[in-house]
Amino acid sequence: MKKIYLLAFALCAFVFNTNAQVEQTDDFESYDLGDISPQSSQWRTWSGDEGTDEEGQVTFDQANSGFQSMVIGPGQAGGGPQDQLFLVDSQPNSGEYTLAWQMYVPSNQEGFFNIQGEITTPQAGSFLLTDHYFNLANGNPGVGQTADASFTWDFPHDAWFPVKIIFDMEAQTYQLMVNEVEAIPAGTPFNDIAAPYLGGIDFFAPSEFSLFYVDDVVAGAGVLSTDDFSADVFSVYPNPVKDILNIESKATVNSVTVYDILGKEVLSARPDAVSPSIDMSGLSSGAYLVQVTIGKATKTVKVIK
Repeated sequence: MKKIYLLAFALCAFVFNTNAQVEQTDDFESYDLGDISPQSSQWRTWSGDEGTDEEGQVTFDQANSGFQSMVIGPGQAGGGPQDQLFLVDSQPNSGEYTLAWQMYVPSNQEGFFNIQGEITTPQAGSFLLTDHYFNLANGNPGVGQTADASFTWDFPHDAWFPVKIIFDMEAQTYQLMVNEVEAIPAGTPFNDIAAPYLGGIDFFAPSEFSLFYVDDVVAGAGVLSTDDFSADVFSVYPNPVKDILNIESKATVNSVTVYDILGKEVLSARPDAVSPSIDMSGLSSGAYLVQVTIGKATKTVKVIK
């Protein structure tokens, strides 16, 4: 079983402020294509059974960062619908907490999530937050809404966009940000105030029009910010690279690991230096994922040689 804790944010990086602490991340790059639940304890189907039609699929079809993401749709060969839970390990019941991910909804397709409270096996349906739709049943392209349409928001089709939820577990309220715009205001009450903790995200295909992709999932205590940059931000150049890849950083780069497009490690280094250089001259031409670790943060970027 593979388990991944990569912090990959590509062009739209989620950055953590001083009140936040990264607890879980997933960018789908270290998985094999196909069913995700057997490959990671962070993911589980609604029923709890592995290898069923509920399984979200790791795919090459779209990616916000790297090469892979997870797709949710009506199901394989009409056997669906797919119903995949991302489990919050710490199950917080106090303080502020943030869940964030990147989402891609093709034209004429529908996206969906809700937030679960108590986690059971099979899942009993503890709806901490109500259902959230993106183009409900393909009836309103480019518009998202809650189940009762008390809140609506705009979103882009055929493009990756960030989704972020900030929970106040003690006040039992939340705020939803879609594409960096407030979709549901802070202070909005939970759907189920009896839910004992924040259990996870439910990515589900509620209709025949459902088809969407998820990438770069992040969970952390406190509030995640997309507005500021911290020492773990870096850039790489040149890209494409011929021999030497330069990593420009403000802080010490602890480790660099290079993977090929199949997820095989082909190069690793521990420079323990600010703005190090990595010799890639021994690698053949092609596309690679370069994973850079600075402190407790890890980011993966695509590099062409």
